[in-house]
Amino acid sequence: MIVLAANLLLYFWQPGTARLAALNSTGFLLEVLSIVPPVMVLMGLLDVWVPRRLVESHLGPDSGPVGAGVAMLLGTAAAGPLYAAFPVAVSLRKKGARLANIVIFLGTWGAIKIPMILMESSFISLRFALLRLLLTVPCILACGYLMERLLPEEELEVQSEAADA
Repeated sequence: MIVLAANLLLYFWQPGTARLAALNSTGFLLEVLSIVPPVMVLMGLLDVWVPRRLVESHLGPDSGPVGAGVAMLLGTAAAGPLYAAFPVAVSLRKKGARLANIVIFLGTWGAIKIPMILMESSFISLRFALLRLLLTVPCILACGYLMERLLPEEELEVQSEAADA
């Protein structure tokens, strides 16, 4: 509604720019509407098909380095924009995934994807792609564990309960 109001106000000031802004806004809205329903279906399937104990054993508090590896594999194999990852992350969190692994999953989804590495290799160079990967992975891991250390578990539970209500 805010974007619509801004486009209407802009139309009176600069009609050409307003038309371009409306086209861009409509394109983005259609893109989001094409991504959100499949993500919601994926979340529903994740809730029904993936048992809590499976998520807890592979991504939970006792998963250790294996959990970080699984989180990175999940993030690397995922497709779509980063905003599609947040509902999946919430679902994993509700199933018992550790906060560090959720952050690692989100960081990997946003920064390391197999198609991205292949494209970087072909356009820039394999050396660049591998160097970026070598620098990105430790940063994502550090962010995950730092986030877990800085955010107390109790605070997350309170926020999660407030969001559910």
